Amino acid sequence: MNPAVIVVHGGGASNISKDRKERVRQGIVKAATVGYNILKEGGSAVDAVEGAVTVLEDDPEFNAGCGSVLNENGEVEMDASIMNGKDLSAGAVSAVRCVANPIKIARLVMEKTPHCFLTDQGAAKFAAASGIPTIPGEQLVTERNKKRLENEKHEKGAQKSDYQKNLGTVGAVAVDCRGNVAYATSTGGIVNKMLGRVGDTPCIGSGGYADNDIGAISTTGHGESILKVNLARLTLFHMEQGKTLEEAADASLGYMKSKVKGVGGVILVNKAGDWAVKWTSTSMPWGAAKDGKLYSGIDLGDTSITDLP
Repeated sequence: MNPAVIVVHGGGASNISKDRKERVRQGIVKAATVGYNILKEGGSAVDAVEGAVTVLEDDPEFNAGCGSVLNENGEVEMDASIMNGKDLSAGAVSAVRCVANPIKIARLVMEKTPHCFLTDQGAAKFAAASGIPTIPGEQLVTERNKKRLENEKHEKGAQKSDYQKNLGTVGAVAVDCRGNVAYATSTGGIVNKMLGRVGDTPCIGSGGYADNDIGAISTTGHGESILKVNLARLTLFHMEQGKTLEEAADASLGYMKSKVKGVGGVILVNKAGDWAVKWTSTSMPWGAAKDGKLYSGIDLGDTSITDLP
């Protein structure tokens, strides 16, 4: 049997307004379908997760690529990472600007450099040398995110930041027909973040992890909390100890919540093609494609299943 499966997420969220829900669901479905078609045509897990995340980066409804939230200066700074479970090769970038798809640069770091992680100007220089086109930064800025920054600066006087507000990330995990696993995660970070702030997304072991012997995971949620518990690797550790995907996700998310009061979500696969989605935030848009069926949801207990075209 073909284990090929892809799971995508559109970030943990506090609540998604009714008028956005349908657009968010469509974006998730499109990303899962694109990724699944890559797998169906014999593409690798790495190809599939990169393809799916690129779709979400290009969709202004999600906090990655175009649609990224703005830092304290009203600018977009993006982070992304990708990993191949076959040989643990990994690539990441942080604080990148003026490119449409940070995940593509992360993959180039993984495949074309001896390094795992490039940041800011070094990442920009490498991207340009690799033929990644730059775009005006304003092209990544949406009206919705301008308003969100204004609101956040307004509320900042009240100091206590709501962890639930700052959870947006996009990610994908996949298993290909050869049994290889991979993950990709990408984000614009958190609203009104300090210049140069980097969260969990580009950090291997926090924003995601992939190892053929265990599985692959992409995380979302409060970045600082995820970093403190190494959420991705922690979840896979629980799987190594014999827990099911669901049990492992519950254990690590529960630990993050009790230990550092952080909420978030994870998507998981193993090489047998089992998959799971779990979150402690109010909602998490997600989609999964396997055996010609597409599963998707946004809120707890709201799963729809359709046949893939």
